[in-house]
Amino acid sequence: MAPAILLAADAPKLSAANTGFMLIASALVLLMTPGLAFFYGGMVRVKSTLNMLMMSFISMGVVTILWVLYGFSMSFGTDHGSLIGWSSGFVGWTGIGKTDLWPGYTIPVFVFAVFQMMFAIITPALISGALADRVRFSAWTVFLVLWVTLVYFPVAHWVWGTGGWAYKLGVIDFAGGTAVHINAGAAALGVILVIGKRVGFKKDPMRPHSLPLVMLGAGLLWFGWFGFNAGSWLGNDDGVGPLMFVNTQIATAAAMLAWLGYEKIRHGACTSLGAASGAVAGLVAITPSGGAVTPLGAIAVGAIAGVACASAVGLKFRFGYDDSLDVVGVHMVGGIIGSLLVGFFASGKGQSTATGVFYGDHSFTQLWKQCAGVGGVLAYSLIVSAVLAFLLDKTLGMRVTQDEEVSGIDRAQHAETAYDFSGAGGGVLGSAAPAGAGSGKQTDNRAGQQTGKQTRKVDA
Repeated sequence: MAPAILLAADAPKLSAANTGFMLIASALVLLMTPGLAFFYGGMVRVKSTLNMLMMSFISMGVVTILWVLYGFSMSFGTDHGSLIGWSSGFVGWTGIGKTDLWPGYTIPVFVFAVFQMMFAIITPALISGALADRVRFSAWTVFLVLWVTLVYFPVAHWVWGTGGWAYKLGVIDFAGGTAVHINAGAAALGVILVIGKRVGFKKDPMRPHSLPLVMLGAGLLWFGWFGFNAGSWLGNDDGVGPLMFVNTQIATAAAMLAWLGYEKIRHGACTSLGAASGAVAGLVAITPSGGAVTPLGAIAVGAIAGVACASAVGLKFRFGYDDSLDVVGVHMVGGIIGSLLVGFFASGKGQSTATGVFYGDHSFTQLWKQCAGVGGVLAYSLIVSAVLAFLLDKTLGMRVTQDEEVSGIDRAQHAETAYDFSGAGGGVLGSAAPAGAGSGKQTDNRAGQQTGKQTRKVDA
């Protein structure tokens, strides 16, 4: 990710090509949040589909406003103590002119700010997958406001803001292994440790209700991730952005194949859910490392992440934490893997001259830096997120009632259901209508009537 404030004597001229590219990249990153909504929405049971979609969509509204009001200033304003940024001209974007350039680059400040806004939107949305089926929508919205303010905005400054402690230390995080994925994964773990398990966890079947939706969501994420990763260099003047683009594709393919290979060896089948999850694991792992490794290194990063994340999704059954849609197993573990592998596979020929252990850094200098960045973000996000969840649970109440959870969170929280089954019976003219058809009182017991046997197979 590009640095925040770089004071340059001779500012470059605005580049129409780079500006246009970054606007397209920003739109691609925004597309990832609806893609995530479909990915998560297909993985839950019928009775939770709309709630899962809404938990992502609300982030696009709430975080956009917060980012304009003060989030951009906290993340990329003038550094204060290596922990937080603040520039009054960035508050409400009142001090930004339409032709003002981001220091050291050829794109307007507005373009940089809106690109970073999309990162701020999707990061808390990632957390929602761990909380499926059981969190009140109003409490989630309040948590969203507090979390981005107290966790995401400061962490973004640490990692990408000039003066942030991780930035000054030399932690390599091209597009968000620490600031996005470890941050969200650790937050998810902190919250679920506080709010507890779903009703029926490890007892009732909780299969994905729509694998086509999952595959569609994964495809949208894969597509949008090219903007997420390649756009993070803020231009295409030196070849680093194209390297990241190439490595994104390579690592994602390697991770998908590795996950499927793991499934085949361990469980005897290659599942569509495994293909989608493996692709996402590869995207996560290459996010911090893709600007530093070679294409062969990207294959290694993706393959390692695919196997590691496929193994990690079963840890929730072993240790008893209910990570509904494997946010911890895929995003936290994948982010850790990708960030640490920089310390091994950095070639010194990409975004910087920093090298990893396999390229001559036998003093483990870069690896220790990566460990510091991973550990600092993970610990801070986990602890603060758990505290926020605890306080909200004791005041507003984080969870829906048990009856609402069993009958369906969609109807309880949104007064809607994802599918209307009233006309699903078909039949011929004059035939008797199914009991209850057309009554408008759709029941959620259909959610349990999934006849397919396809499911993610985990190490229970």
